Amino acid sequence: MNITIENILLIGSLLLFISILAGKTSYKFGVPTLILFLSIGMLAGVEGLGQIEFENAQLAQFVGIVALNFILFSGGLDTNWKSIKPVVWQGVALSTVGVFLTAISVGVFVWYITDFSIYEGLLLGAIVSSTDAAAVFSILRSKQMALKTNLRPTLELESGSNDPMAYFLTIAFLGLVVNQNQDIWSLIPLFLQQILLGASLGLFFGYVSHQVINKINLDFEGLYPVLAIAIMFITFSATDVVGGNGFLAIYLCAVYLGNQNLIHKKTIIKMFDGLAWLMQITLFLTLGLLVVPSHIIPVMGVGILVSVFLIFVARPLSVFIGLSIFKMKMRRRLYISWVGLRGAVPIVFATYPLIAGIEKAEMIFNVVFFVSLISVLVQGTTLSLVANWLHVSLPFKVKKKSPVDALLSESAKSFLKEIDLPSISPLVGKRIVEIDFPKGAIIAMIMRNEKFLTPSGNTELEANDTLVILTENKESMQMIYSKFEIPTD
Repeated sequence: MNITIENILLIGSLLLFISILAGKTSYKFGVPTLILFLSIGMLAGVEGLGQIEFENAQLAQFVGIVALNFILFSGGLDTNWKSIKPVVWQGVALSTVGVFLTAISVGVFVWYITDFSIYEGLLLGAIVSSTDAAAVFSILRSKQMALKTNLRPTLELESGSNDPMAYFLTIAFLGLVVNQNQDIWSLIPLFLQQILLGASLGLFFGYVSHQVINKINLDFEGLYPVLAIAIMFITFSATDVVGGNGFLAIYLCAVYLGNQNLIHKKTIIKMFDGLAWLMQITLFLTLGLLVVPSHIIPVMGVGILVSVFLIFVARPLSVFIGLSIFKMKMRRRLYISWVGLRGAVPIVFATYPLIAGIEKAEMIFNVVFFVSLISVLVQGTTLSLVANWLHVSLPFKVKKKSPVDALLSESAKSFLKEIDLPSISPLVGKRIVEIDFPKGAIIAMIMRNEKFLTPSGNTELEANDTLVILTENKESMQMIYSKFEIPTD
């Protein structure tokens, strides 16, 4: 079946609908959604029931890059700096040293057991060097499991920040395969350029985006997520144009924005959560369509050997060396080693050799696809079991909130006070988003001209307003009194 303009919307919407239903079912049985989405794509493919012919690797790569933009940006927005701050260097070590060691060890192993050249082996190793924790956390939530100490923030930070390193290594080793005369030491300045430009431009665009979003006055709330999408693509493409790592830039930009006061921040985050899911499903379906199952069978032997080496040797080795300078219990190191789940990102990176047209491109793609499937099936389905076995899990408890607490704030407030805003107050004329309120306080309501207003971040305070303020404690209220020169009763 050929994809045409007439049937693409029908086919796409049906596949999306089936994938959502399958994803809902997967939570009940603890099956990673990645497997289901890929399987649906393969069933709809040229050798499946749908008979859809899709061989455009370039289009699949484009879909993958767009999807990764949304997934990384959404993950960055949801990243709480306070939670990752204690483990930031552990996460950085895993996403740099860990990824590098994984790529090198897998690459040498592939070179040893196959007829691949050393550069082709390193290319395959680089492609499978990054992890995908999205399916990990969905399984833990479905099993109502939580992790001890700072395991979850460490894994979240690694999964959000290791794709840039894997991308750099993939492009670098692909260049060595295409141009055998290139000096391997030339990769060092390229790496520094990618990382330094990516990090600096990511934070720069984050700062500029914060100012733009808060100062621009859009008539419709729904336009703010659209503005954020434009900012996301500008950050990625502008960084890439000047030679920086675009994936690192958008992740850091999103982390910065997610930890600032933004107008309509909840609307933006909720929109990106939905878009990230849409992009994830679209990505998995596209990659499933691109795969020809019969082409995987000849590489299963190599795929099994690479999978075993990656899971039981390369990943633990990279984790233990990468975290060797940190104090950490052995059981935590072992669990981090086990959560080396490969997902859609390696499959997306495997399209680069296909487009470059190197000799073993198809074999690399099929091996990477098989390795990702094995990783999800073996590791993804045993995460909760291994967590219990290593005693790093805690019962997942859902704290029930009253309707009032849920309406007013994400965290309950216990102290309420009405404050009359005098004309001499420094708050007069400022928008709420511009006010550096204590983290444990919110303006729940404003009484103005004998009418009650529900404020938003764009609401400008006026003289003689009566602010209804909720805080976690009296100390936070006293900070508001003193900081903003509000007279006490």
